[in-house]
Amino acid sequence: MRSPLAHLAAVCMVVSAWAQTPGPHFVDVAVELGLTKRHTGGGPEKGYIAEAKGGGAALLDFDGDGDLDIYWVNGATLEAPDQGAGNVLYRNDGAAGFADVTASLSAEGKGWGMGAISADYDNDGDADLYLTSLGEDLLYRNDGAAGFADVTALAGLSSPEWSTGAAFADYDLDGDLDLYVAQYAEFHPEQITRLGSVWKGVKVFVGPKGLTPLPDFFYRNEGEGGFTDVSRESGISQVEPGCGFGVLFADYDADGDPDLYVANDSSPNYLFRNEGKGRFAEVGLAANAAYGEMGHAQASMGVAWGDADSDGRPDIFVTNFEDDYNTLYHNEGRGFFSDVSFAVGLGQSSLPFVGFGAGFLDFDNDGDLDLFVANGHVYPQIDQAGSGSSYAQASHLYENQGQGRFTLLLTTNPRVSRGSCIGDLDNDGDLDLFISNLNDRPSLLRNEKGNRQHWLGLKLVSRQSNREGIGARLKLSAGGRVQIREVLAGSSFLCSEDKRAHFGLGPAQGADSLTVHWPSGAVQHFAGLPGNCYLIVEEGNPAWRLARP
Repeated sequence: MRSPLAHLAAVCMVVSAWAQTPGPHFVDVAVELGLTKRHTGGGPEKGYIAEAKGGGAALLDFDGDGDLDIYWVNGATLEAPDQGAGNVLYRNDGAAGFADVTASLSAEGKGWGMGAISADYDNDGDADLYLTSLGEDLLYRNDGAAGFADVTALAGLSSPEWSTGAAFADYDLDGDLDLYVAQYAEFHPEQITRLGSVWKGVKVFVGPKGLTPLPDFFYRNEGEGGFTDVSRESGISQVEPGCGFGVLFADYDADGDPDLYVANDSSPNYLFRNEGKGRFAEVGLAANAAYGEMGHAQASMGVAWGDADSDGRPDIFVTNFEDDYNTLYHNEGRGFFSDVSFAVGLGQSSLPFVGFGAGFLDFDNDGDLDLFVANGHVYPQIDQAGSGSSYAQASHLYENQGQGRFTLLLTTNPRVSRGSCIGDLDNDGDLDLFISNLNDRPSLLRNEKGNRQHWLGLKLVSRQSNREGIGARLKLSAGGRVQIREVLAGSSFLCSEDKRAHFGLGPAQGADSLTVHWPSGAVQHFAGLPGNCYLIVEEGNPAWRLARP
């Protein structure tokens, strides 16, 4: 009889098996897997700014079967903004593709959708959803086989205007997840001139300048399914409102509680430092994380968090508008950042593009973090401007050459892309890309080469901290390299991603050690973890276990 460890090794080899054939790094398999519904986002001319936004999505295992499903957010038209074109919940059926189970699980959403965030807000062990929109937001409680229940009013949540990005984290470390919701601007089409602005000599929509920014909301989870608006008492509402997009909770100063970064369109970005006792202080300017290198406010869209140069301090990446550059804020420690965008190879190549979704990922499993950026212009008229820019744009995958220096490795077919989600959708050990495209079907870029090197995936489960371990920081050592990951619920552009922590191991067949810092303050150490499989790590349990393939 084989030993348990030998059996585990055999299972891990099965999980990581794949065809060693030459070919492209990524292949778009959306159509063959059934992801064909087209996004509706206003009309083709984009006469108003709301028509150019949206395109969020969430990766979640809503049915607890061990693979990632997709919740994809649709928009609407100005003629019927309250009706909506219908969101889609795609169940992952493995090799059979994705099945649309929206209607059977009452998950259609409503109105003109913007973004989606998945998190277990009620700590009952399944993945819930928060949806932002041009009108009323929606909190979907996952009731298992009974489907999703709209509990927005029951939970005490109210965001009646134009909401965009959102994120969950346990800011007060009481064991449940709190919610930040970014808002954009007042939007009343009857008060706005259609195509009432000019960009590079062509008429385009008005905004964000010329519109009135809306204040963001912050809700404290009171348990038992209810939330309280603590925007004022937390200090969140004391800043000048901006046109918010990307939202990210992450512990930038490594003091054990989640801080908050918000990307604002054409106004300074926010960095809210968690002061404890339910309070935040906005320190973006002092931390050098609010502006571009020349001291100017950028037109920021998406956000990403990752340790780009493997120095143990994760960094912030922000996507921006055409003729500006995407910004990498290097975490210098001591609460300070420096703009290293051009120095590391990310600035120049981004100048002609409009960046939206973004995320760090180790796509080739070599042990350092690469970077993906989803691009797409907002003005269809730019095709006639003669500026050399285009409405549909190629998205970019940057390869980390080591020590946080990047080279543009490949580009995708041009589309008008918005949100992007990173996750291992086929559970083969390498990270895939789901991209939402405006007025088009989505893209699902399957990673064809990443698992030629070793890897390890970790799913966190807690009953002392929040159930999914959101906010936990993991430190893994393998093959002489130390890697940092943090479990997030909300990032990129209007999206949330795979909550399993993914580590590329390169030639190392397993990990030497793992340290998990839980939101509760507990710290656990593990040694001698196998590679090429997904493991479950539970707070308070000294033994990991194998996740279902």
